[in-house]
Amino acid sequence: MTRREGQLRLGAFIYYSGHHSASWRHPEARSSEVFSVDLYKDLAQTAERGKFDMMFLADLLYAVNVEKAAAGMLDPVTLLSAISASTTKLGLTATVSTTYNQPFNVARRYATLDHISKGRAAWNIVTSQLDIEAYNFGKEKHPEHGLRYEMAEEFVDLVTELWDSWDDDAIALDKENGIFAHADKVKEINYKGRWYSSKGPLNVPRPPQGYPVLVVAGSSDAGKNFAAKTGEVVFTAQQSLKSAKEFYSSVHEKLAAQGRDKNSIKIMPGISPIVAPTEEEAWAKHEQLQNLITVEDAAAAVAGFIGVDLSSYDPHGPLPENLPDVAAASNGMKSRVQLFIDTAKEGNLSIVELGRKMLGARGHLQFVGTPDQLADLLELWFNEYACDGFNIMPPVLPIGLDDFVDLAIPVLQERGLFRKEYEGTTLREHLGLERPSYHHFKKLQSI
Repeated sequence: MTRREGQLRLGAFIYYSGHHSASWRHPEARSSEVFSVDLYKDLAQTAERGKFDMMFLADLLYAVNVEKAAAGMLDPVTLLSAISASTTKLGLTATVSTTYNQPFNVARRYATLDHISKGRAAWNIVTSQLDIEAYNFGKEKHPEHGLRYEMAEEFVDLVTELWDSWDDDAIALDKENGIFAHADKVKEINYKGRWYSSKGPLNVPRPPQGYPVLVVAGSSDAGKNFAAKTGEVVFTAQQSLKSAKEFYSSVHEKLAAQGRDKNSIKIMPGISPIVAPTEEEAWAKHEQLQNLITVEDAAAAVAGFIGVDLSSYDPHGPLPENLPDVAAASNGMKSRVQLFIDTAKEGNLSIVELGRKMLGARGHLQFVGTPDQLADLLELWFNEYACDGFNIMPPVLPIGLDDFVDLAIPVLQERGLFRKEYEGTTLREHLGLERPSYHHFKKLQSI
């Protein structure tokens, strides 16, 4: 196998008490602390000890199934602001929806996070997915999938304009002449779009990174187009080397069409690893977790996600053959719905088996094995240009992250696949991304 130049990029994707849906029931999970900053500070320090590029926090704008699942979530930007004080190098990635926010507020929050962390902030840009989110914001229905992405492009365009409303050298601090900032270097933007407008300028100076790193999560055509236009990191769910290579190639083709350099984006699929010194130990850990998912919960998860009533079907049998085109009909995560259906067909999975797979890592790649076996898989995907790195999704917290840092990171370092020390201080430096000039994406579109 030909060795690819460079090293893996790694994100620690933190979700509730772990990415396994039943993780909160695990005896070693710190479930009682999911609404405490102490847990997240400890996780961030573990990720920094492992030299991760960033810690990645999801966000949901609703709470459902509160009896069965860990429900509710602290605001990620606020949480990462607190974490920034207990770390010095770790990148801090927070998810914020464009559909249920205003550009000025988002621009201000991320500029603030970037300043207080000294250049370690990233924005995971999502458009949300469900009507129940719309209800929480006084809306009767969630916007249509394609329209959400059109709105998101304008939203991000306005946010970057607001970040650019201050020149890098705008602050004068001339005490003798009484000039705090140069008036000609802090400008109104007078942005008027179809959905959003703002006079500006922002009331926070330009972020240390120019722009916080822009992360896009999604694998649909609309998501890939959006990533090619504005994304700098792409978070995706891929179940096989073949599909990951196809996705990687597709995004890069779209990237080239936008006039962007191939190194201006990092593609990082999710993987949820259960790792132990021996295979037997790893599979025992996996079995312990899977046994926490009941047949009823597994079947309900499949029916709820694909939007089809499966109550008349044997949960130990396959998905019905005459399913409608549920991915096309879905107004939520179209690519993820199709991924689950394809996974069931290719693996000949029963409804229960599919449900347990879904609930194990929410559609992302799962791994069970030894540190060397895990390193083999990560190295293969990297060398085959299926990715530039991975978002590591610990199934149970904190032990899943501890195991990865203590067992897998040393193997990756020994193989020269991952850093032993941070090379810089900002997230852009970690990821090898350039600091954007003013009106960066507008300049690209005019080329």
